Amino acid sequence: MIDLSANTAGIKSPNPFWLASAPPTNSGAQIMRAFEYGWGGAVWKTLGQDPPVVNVTSRYGAMDFGGQKIAGFNNIELITDRPLAVNLKEIYEVKKRFPKNAVVASLMVPCERQAWHDITKKVVDAGSDGIELNFGCPHGMSERGMGAAVGQVPEYVKMVTEFVKEASSIPVLVKLTPNVADVRFPARAAKAGGADGVSLINTINSIMGVDLETLAPKFAVDGKVSHGGYCGPAVKPIALNMVSQIATDPQTRGLPISGIGGISNWSDAVEFMLLGASSVQLCTAVMHHGFRIVEDLNAGLAGWMRRKGFAQLDDFIGKTAPNIVDWKHLNLHHKTVASIDKSKCIGCDVCYVACNDTTHQCIAIDVKKKNRKPHVVQDDCVGCNLCSLVCPVDGCITMTPVETGLKPLTWEELTKNGMKGYGEVYRRH
Repeated sequence: MIDLSANTAGIKSPNPFWLASAPPTNSGAQIMRAFEYGWGGAVWKTLGQDPPVVNVTSRYGAMDFGGQKIAGFNNIELITDRPLAVNLKEIYEVKKRFPKNAVVASLMVPCERQAWHDITKKVVDAGSDGIELNFGCPHGMSERGMGAAVGQVPEYVKMVTEFVKEASSIPVLVKLTPNVADVRFPARAAKAGGADGVSLINTINSIMGVDLETLAPKFAVDGKVSHGGYCGPAVKPIALNMVSQIATDPQTRGLPISGIGGISNWSDAVEFMLLGASSVQLCTAVMHHGFRIVEDLNAGLAGWMRRKGFAQLDDFIGKTAPNIVDWKHLNLHHKTVASIDKSKCIGCDVCYVACNDTTHQCIAIDVKKKNRKPHVVQDDCVGCNLCSLVCPVDGCITMTPVETGLKPLTWEELTKNGMKGYGEVYRRH
């Protein structure tokens, strides 16, 4: 039997797939429909103080790439514009109908102890399973001293987290902004403030472009635009890095993580969990394809776990995280070289041009021998991977490990030994 049940900082759900705090979680009706399809949890669209906020149009923008719609997504929408009392009533109704699903209340109010105490008590009384502190929203609300304006200052993160923990009887997650130099500092502050876990990443500051005919910014509001929050498949590598930073930082290691950022399918979700997330949150993919994608998420995850011999999520959560290290810990003696399968090569010369124009001139073409297909000069190949990345034919160019007969050697070890052996390492590279 495969058990998909998840537990993030004491917030339990029948599976690890949650809807992120965003337009798909704007109402109880939406969340109940999502739970009917099979979502494990939902983080309510961020609640604030009344009166409701006023939004603008247009609110969304997107970047298409290589024929893929919405490779990157931008929004300048604010927190919920619905009255707090209505949202609280609907939280109660959702929990009454779906007691086993996770309902997490996302919150954002000014940095005042009483304001945080008041709204915290209200969502606890409404039946929320957990609280997510929105310290990440980069637009609109941050200009009012909330959202990322809090998340970018570790002292504020710690202070507000303490405010909420004073009034909360349910787990508290801190949602972190990626718009910082080092995400570990606000994560450490959240832990110091008593947070039960963190969620990340929130959206990245962005401008989606300029129309070259009108000279106006794209997706403008009456000819002008504000920086917005960038998300979607394009941000996934950034999110994976930040999740791994928290999972491997000695000061935050073991802190529960809900992973967010560019998750489009079950395999993306597994990558986040392998790097330390115990649940994952989706938004852009849901806005693109609807709630029913959760059926594929659950089936894909269960199938992968069955194939790998994992019975429950804890069997693999964080399993890859220890392999994420600082550059100084990488093996300088490890060597790979490119290999071209001539039976698959179509003679397009893309690898030849890329290697000779932009990297290390390790690919040649024997024009005199009337052979248009390139080959690798393996003695010169530095194993950079570029040729395999630009090749349009799957499996045509592979990177093959080469046995050097040398023991692993890291830069840290090299410098500790007074750079003994540096000359040999330099010549080899």
